[in-house]
Amino acid sequence: MTSRFAAATLGSIVADDFRAASVLERFGLDFCCGGKRTLDEACALRQVDPADVEAALGQLSGPVSADAPDASWAADELTRVIVRRHHAYIRAQVPVITGHLARLTAVHGERHPELHTIRQHFAQIADELQMHLMKEEEILFPYIRALAAAAEQGTPPPPNMFGTVMNPIRMMEAEHQSAGNELEIVRALTHNFTVPADGCATYRVCFEELSAFDRDLRLHIHLENNILFPKALELESALVGAPVARRGR
Repeated sequence: MTSRFAAATLGSIVADDFRAASVLERFGLDFCCGGKRTLDEACALRQVDPADVEAALGQLSGPVSADAPDASWAADELTRVIVRRHHAYIRAQVPVITGHLARLTAVHGERHPELHTIRQHFAQIADELQMHLMKEEEILFPYIRALAAAAEQGTPPPPNMFGTVMNPIRMMEAEHQSAGNELEIVRALTHNFTVPADGCATYRVCFEELSAFDRDLRLHIHLENNILFPKALELESALVGAPVARRGR
């Protein structure tokens, strides 16, 4: 396929227009942890016709909401938006979903034994994210904000304990991949969050919550992997006069 999208990465497509996320999700294309793949590469992996994806992307029209973060946003502002929207969402929803899964397992676990496994995987996600958010809020994000301030004020780069910002970024990306893998298992076990025929109201609510949590985390990871982290690397490179470190796909 020869088009403006063919060689574009999934992450850059969503960074340019946040609405593209829903299009890529419809075709099962991973724009967060897999955001460094080009559209053609991702379509080949999923055995999807890229022309269909391009046609769907072409139907996006009208202005993008000014409140939707994109590649034009400054790194320091992105860190604040991520904490305010996505970190707060995780902290609010984890106990709610955990409680609903416990209730579903107790009531429906005998007829639907997969609920026990779903509950275990979500607990793993919750435990991992608790530490992950803390590391971002207390270590990585303050350093990125300090980099942005130094660049704006023309002062030397801030001191750090990790040599280069690439080191904590690699750790955060690995943890993103782990959380994404766990959610992929949950999606498979729930048949893409489909409520069984004998599911009660709590079943429906819980699966809707899991689906919303999945969507929010994918957008959250996209903002960091595909927009914030490259900006942080560019800021550090400009301040120390070193080339931007290469990040693997």
